[in-house]
Amino acid sequence: MRSLNQASGFAYAVLGAVCFSFKAIFVKLAYRYGVDAETLLALRMGYALPFFIVMAISVSRSDPRRLSARDISMLLVLGIIGYYLSSYLDFLGLRYITAALERLILFIYPTLVVLLSAAFLGKPVRPAMYPPMLLCYVGIALAVSHDLNLAHAGSNVALGSMLVFGSTLLYALYLLLSGEEVHRLGATRVASFATIVACVCSLAQFVAMRPAASLIQPWQVHGLGLAMAVLSTVMPIWLVSVAMRRIGAGPTSMIGTLGPVLTILFGWVFLGESLGAIQIFGAILVIGGVLLISRQKPSGR
Repeated sequence: MRSLNQASGFAYAVLGAVCFSFKAIFVKLAYRYGVDAETLLALRMGYALPFFIVMAISVSRSDPRRLSARDISMLLVLGIIGYYLSSYLDFLGLRYITAALERLILFIYPTLVVLLSAAFLGKPVRPAMYPPMLLCYVGIALAVSHDLNLAHAGSNVALGSMLVFGSTLLYALYLLLSGEEVHRLGATRVASFATIVACVCSLAQFVAMRPAASLIQPWQVHGLGLAMAVLSTVMPIWLVSVAMRRIGAGPTSMIGTLGPVLTILFGWVFLGESLGAIQIFGAILVIGGVLLISRQKPSGR
């Protein structure tokens, strides 16, 4: 039974990585129909909202503890930072860069968590952390140079990269701030409530910035929005949480390193994105750097 649980845990982790990797593909495919970032984000979050409401109700029934005013305030902040603003910047950035480059930039969030912990929590950066972090940023530089050298790429590659980097920075800040809440309330409860906040913010942004007629989109855009909601938002959160319970956080995070490789492959297959040696080498450096960081033991104070 134990070996069966472990095998299923690895399968859930791999499937979760696959689902996460398709998000940028869905976004880039939807942009081909002329939809704007605000409308597309609203569609994704609008379709996802019912699922997270059900998830939040289910978690609240199994754990009926009342949320304090501080808990509610923190969940609001986490939802706005980690899921709404981070997602919005990511969607904006995908207008200008390839799905492969976007995934690589997002993947460096562990390095930003280390740096933010040093800046705001006073946790010193261990000397052993510097080489793998350098590998990550050299890898990103190579991947950016690959996109800049493409015939169809312009100066907007730099803008898109900065937008996605901002998304990654906000997600790292979310991870830093959510640690205590996750420990007290549980990861699923925090994720479901914070995502509900993000869904409401995304829908409110759409109402403020776009006319209702903007929702009249080709069926393909609605289909891609639904796919993003179910396959690249709800499903991976559930799959990864199950995998972590069955095989632990370490192996699950290691399997998650498949993400950039899968996105590069999917971008080549479904979007016709260029697959160059420099980009592949950059991806290897980023993945290697993140793996080395994930193996480091947290530094004590």
